[in-house]
Amino acid sequence: MMYGARCLSIHAILSVLSSVLAFGVVQHEDSMLPLGARGPGTIAFSSEWQAVGPFQIGTREATWNADPLEQYGGFRQLEYDTNSFFRSSIAMNGSVGWELVAATELSNNITNARCALSFSFPSVDWPFISTVYGWAGFQYQAWARGEITVSGTETTSLILYTDQILEFWLDGEPYFGGDFYTYRKAPPVLHLEPGTHRIDIRLVRDVRAMGGIGEPTINVVLEMRLCTNALERTRESILISDNVNGRLVSPYASLSLRNSHPESAIKITRVQSSVNEITAELLHDEGLIIAPGQTRPISFSVSLNSRNATIINARVFYHLVDEENFESSLSVTQQLRLRSTYDPQKFTFMHPGGIVSYTIIRPPARNASCDFNQDSLPVLLQFHGAGVEAENDMVAHSLDPVADLCSWVLFPTGITPWSGDDWHAWGFADVEAAVASIPEWINHTNWEGSAVNIDRWIVSGHSNGGQGTWYALTHIPDKIVAAAPVSGYSSIQNYVPYHLWHPMEPRRYAVLQAASNDYRHELLVENGRGIPILQQHGSIDDNVPAFNSRLMSLLISQAGYSTNYVELPNRNHWFDTVMTTDALKAFYRASVKLDTVSSKLENFTFVVSNPGTMGSKGGFQVDHLEDPGQYGRIDVQVSFQRCEYRVRTSNILQFRYLGSACSNPAFIVDEEEITTDCAGIVCSTLYFSRNTAEKRWQFSGTTPQIPSRFGKQLGAMDAILRSKGPFIILYEEDSAYPTAVQISRNLYQYFSADSEVTKDLEKKHMSTGNVITISTGQFPPRSDNRHPIQQIGDTLSVRDGSGEWHKYNDEEVPAAIFLQDVGDDSRLELVIWGKDSENLMTAARLVPMLTGVGQPDFVLLGKSSGLKGVEGAVAMGFFDHMWNVTESSYFS
Repeated sequence: MMYGARCLSIHAILSVLSSVLAFGVVQHEDSMLPLGARGPGTIAFSSEWQAVGPFQIGTREATWNADPLEQYGGFRQLEYDTNSFFRSSIAMNGSVGWELVAATELSNNITNARCALSFSFPSVDWPFISTVYGWAGFQYQAWARGEITVSGTETTSLILYTDQILEFWLDGEPYFGGDFYTYRKAPPVLHLEPGTHRIDIRLVRDVRAMGGIGEPTINVVLEMRLCTNALERTRESILISDNVNGRLVSPYASLSLRNSHPESAIKITRVQSSVNEITAELLHDEGLIIAPGQTRPISFSVSLNSRNATIINARVFYHLVDEENFESSLSVTQQLRLRSTYDPQKFTFMHPGGIVSYTIIRPPARNASCDFNQDSLPVLLQFHGAGVEAENDMVAHSLDPVADLCSWVLFPTGITPWSGDDWHAWGFADVEAAVASIPEWINHTNWEGSAVNIDRWIVSGHSNGGQGTWYALTHIPDKIVAAAPVSGYSSIQNYVPYHLWHPMEPRRYAVLQAASNDYRHELLVENGRGIPILQQHGSIDDNVPAFNSRLMSLLISQAGYSTNYVELPNRNHWFDTVMTTDALKAFYRASVKLDTVSSKLENFTFVVSNPGTMGSKGGFQVDHLEDPGQYGRIDVQVSFQRCEYRVRTSNILQFRYLGSACSNPAFIVDEEEITTDCAGIVCSTLYFSRNTAEKRWQFSGTTPQIPSRFGKQLGAMDAILRSKGPFIILYEEDSAYPTAVQISRNLYQYFSADSEVTKDLEKKHMSTGNVITISTGQFPPRSDNRHPIQQIGDTLSVRDGSGEWHKYNDEEVPAAIFLQDVGDDSRLELVIWGKDSENLMTAARLVPMLTGVGQPDFVLLGKSSGLKGVEGAVAMGFFDHMWNVTESSYFS
């Protein structure tokens, strides 16, 4: 990437040189680094747009592309023609043509422009389609074309907001990711020459994001704003803890900044406060680099030197990477929110991904009447629904009617209002980190009240949070005291059925579905045995139908235990006291007195979808599956009197026992008695592994056998999100830079994740975070050549589970994406490869971003992928614990 100089007048240059000679470094009080002058003029959107559609698409299929217009080279190759028609499976007479759509709102001026568009395609009989296919029939795709006009005499730097748009093309360049949930956190930075610029937007209607009630319209907003400074703050305020009794309850703070410079990276050197009452310090020891067009969260610490401080002032110092002597600064001032000790309050902490997150914490009330004998109290977790911030009063104060509850209460964020990824890999890591941070709050506030037991969880949540409750219950059952999913959906696939995807071979579909095994709660219900569960749902819920809760209640009864299921007559999805109905209040009060029960069960089953995300049940934890593309299962019968554990397994390669076994425990695994060498001592954490060659189990000792792939590396492609530190995004060719920045932007937009974009390959082994490597032409260098996906010349070869090599030239497979080991620790690397920059973007679409897409460990994309989606994949599947391709993988 070329790093250019900023634009300064001759007078300014002479002034700067004079200052450098005198002082060495130029520092301006709140000085901003300008982008340079631009001539007078306006930025404007066209008032009329040309549209083609609608076409069929399935739930979350757009990530795989599956665009019928790719048959004609893509919408970008088509020109408006009223005589042209295109085949569509959902339109009358099976075809659609061009139509003109006028903007419903339009404003254009010198500094900003805004265009709102509404698409409904009334010629389609939507009620009939939905009668057959339900909400899936309200999902469709289309394309629309408009223009951006830039007048004046100079290149204009601007940001482009794309509300509820997933993909667009500008002047023939693709942008994937957009801003599907209207976060407005990381808009792309554009540098446009004077003139007219064509913009093509892909319209994708998604019921989960846009609703399933009423007319199935797509309403999108495009907005441009002029950039005036090289470093700009996003619209977000400083993320900082509340001020409780004159002190911040946590020192961690964060501010998000965007580099709008067209060429040069910017280095953040330090953060200071300009008032004596506050001390601020950057948490990045060597500073932090923001690449051109990138948005990054800047983490820093804050302490109050006065109990009377009510305002925080943070001043960020920075310079262009090649101009260390020209330092500028940016200041942000914000009112501190005041709270008392027992109020719900914002508490910041460090997410495993190296960013500052927050939770709303409510300590046990002074008047809590705990009529039971416990040294420490459990944690009651309340997961919010989609699109809601945890600090919103409707969440933070939803449990005010039970303010005297004998528990610690947390309202986690899951990182974003859409909870990162539905409380899964990224979002659930936030939950675990929030709970683990409660002792920090206790120490920081000098708390003298009841202690906390961070291993006893009562989980509850509403809507998407209800689904998150099912996730916690089924994945870490030994920590769960009780669970109350409220108005929650049973799984992503059940919420809006996966009808109307482009037809695909059943084995491809099997791999696609298996990639989401970890989130099929209806297949994991056996894991909840012994745990008290209260389900609550409104009978006329038109957002998450009560079918979801009824189904889970049915499946739980078929699993041999039961839930207390409360269906509220004539109640919809949300009402003010939905989380504190009489049934729920009684459930909370009863649950805080309970302890975990799994260790007391005499027989139970543990169904394992992904050992990398699942804890233990009854003290048994699975470390590895034989084939991670299939579920594993452990059935346990316990005789406490004889200290005997009878275990039957299916698709299990290695497991451990974490309980407090007696001094001479007996383990009988698949009818074979295993000697544990524990005679005369009390054993805990015992490891058992299966010798696949001899097809028998053996005791592995009290320390694990670490294979090539383990722990947080396990899972489908979204395992890359379980990063211990900021992501490193590596690129070698300058042509790959736009893709690198786009991935960085998407990670921040949808997860608030931090990433460093760099060409320095040494950074791969100098960081703690997972790596995303982008390459065109040749694969990036590897530390070893044992990976089953290899490249020799223009041939890609994949070794399947039987050892056979499948070979494809780069015409057959022009793009690929796959996981591999970094080579030096437990980190992961996601390799994104394309034979050229256009195909590189095709593979980059599959970087985990939206939930429910179903990305397995590796995908080799064929030349028809743009048109056919998953059906265009030539090979796809999973890697086992030794990075070998599993038998459940697919090859064409």
